[in-house]
Amino acid sequence: MRNRKINGVQFENMLKNGLQNLSKYETEVNELNVFPVPDGDTGTNMCLTLGNGIKYAKTNAAIGLYAKTLSEGMLLGARGNSGVILSQFFKGVSTELARCAFAGPGELRNALIRGYRTAYDAVVKPVEGTMLTVAREGIEHIRGQITRNSSIEEILAMYIAEMKKTLSYTPEMLEVLKEAGVIDSGGQGFIYIFEGMLKYLYGDVYRTNEKKITNEHTAPSPAKEIDFSLFNEHSSFEDGYCMEFILQLLKSEKYTQCFKLSTFIEDIRVYGNSLVAVQDGRRVKVHIHTLKPAKVIALSQEYGEFLTFKMENMQLQHNEVLKKKIEPKKLPHKELAMVSVVNGEGLKTLFEQLGTDVVINCEDTMNASSQEFIEAFELIDADYIVVMPNNKNVILAAGQALEISGKKNVTILPTKSVAEGYFAIAMDVPDDKPEYRISSMKSGLQDVSTLVETTATRDYTYHELTCRKGEDIVLLNGELVCVSKDWCSGIIDGMKLVPDIDDKETCVVFYGDGVTEEQTDELRDRLEEEFPLLDVEFIDGGQKHYRLIIGLC
Repeated sequence: MRNRKINGVQFENMLKNGLQNLSKYETEVNELNVFPVPDGDTGTNMCLTLGNGIKYAKTNAAIGLYAKTLSEGMLLGARGNSGVILSQFFKGVSTELARCAFAGPGELRNALIRGYRTAYDAVVKPVEGTMLTVAREGIEHIRGQITRNSSIEEILAMYIAEMKKTLSYTPEMLEVLKEAGVIDSGGQGFIYIFEGMLKYLYGDVYRTNEKKITNEHTAPSPAKEIDFSLFNEHSSFEDGYCMEFILQLLKSEKYTQCFKLSTFIEDIRVYGNSLVAVQDGRRVKVHIHTLKPAKVIALSQEYGEFLTFKMENMQLQHNEVLKKKIEPKKLPHKELAMVSVVNGEGLKTLFEQLGTDVVINCEDTMNASSQEFIEAFELIDADYIVVMPNNKNVILAAGQALEISGKKNVTILPTKSVAEGYFAIAMDVPDDKPEYRISSMKSGLQDVSTLVETTATRDYTYHELTCRKGEDIVLLNGELVCVSKDWCSGIIDGMKLVPDIDDKETCVVFYGDGVTEEQTDELRDRLEEEFPLLDVEFIDGGQKHYRLIIGLC
């Protein structure tokens, strides 16, 4: 059966099938990552991002309303550069479909165009030969072939075919892919999603017993029962109600006609907080926390009536949280607060001791989500907030969190390693002027060099250097510089390649999970022998992905 248009329920099922298809090839996509390092996880990041969107989204027959909640969930759950770009693509799709009950050929074409354009706009310096290029050329090469008589199946089939062509050319567009002998991992993952979506329309639907999706890739589990015993006649009531509703503005003479969103917001804000009000034509979506729900209802009904309405007792929810754990409280006010991302209990403790206010410890991956940054911002009460992602693959997620939160007092330092984050915090700068300290932290990053020692996860060729899976490798500022059978000699050789090594004064070695005392003693002796003027310090970082992270400043 050829579909001339799809609704929100079909779109939801297509995406679920797309997620299942991507999950089936998750490991393959991960292994396409260019660098042979153990935290290369494009497939996992894309699965988690799309999975969070599906979990968050609310089933709706109107494709525009479903796409909106899907986009919100993906933006909050975006992980890694690939996840952020994917979430931005679907943000564009959602924007284009916002007022659509169905999507026909024209709507789908425009949504795919708006999707890639939104994703491009989200990246400061877009690089061709990536998922961005695949998404762009896929639709631009077929947009003229789409007519009102085109079926959704025909459009997606052409779209996927063109994307596959572009994907095969990505090594010619990006030298690093050509040297590694791989295609772009994000582009491949993107195609797997759309192949799964098309399969659904052809009746090739994944069943739950065909592929077990891990890491909560799937839709939300059934809601748990509410324990009403947690709120009784002896309870206090301080948290109020969480109200969410869609208000349909009406033209009947019984209602006030001069609705203005800014005035409505000013009138309703006196009754509560956490207020979000968005107008879409003659409908208004409102979220508010209030102790006076009757006042909110009465004010809203001056203009129209409710299409949807939800009200929950937040005191009951709060008591349920307290039953499990002590609720985190907002931190005391300060002038300058810091947020850091780490991987390992030792690094978490270290950054806390250095004065970091919120440490996001990603146990299995360094790829913190946008939601985790937003939650960190909510805990902090400060005039200035500095964020240190400490991984190049997290910088975009931090930036997206900043955009979603609307915070104006947050500065993201583009730290690409925990070594850079460490030196930025440890820098001896007077605290009396936060602006000066932030500026000094930024400029100080230029003097930091980072080496990491790990095991190659795949065969890889970079320029004239080749490594095999399982060999010890050393990266300098993200680039492969040494392959050695002797890990310790590899580090020494890598350090000698630092352009200004003779000017470096401090060397900090973060040793990871599984590194023995004998190994640290051996490296200490070699460093003292080769670089006698360096002040060397060893710190138990406990990180999982890299045996050794070495910062030089």
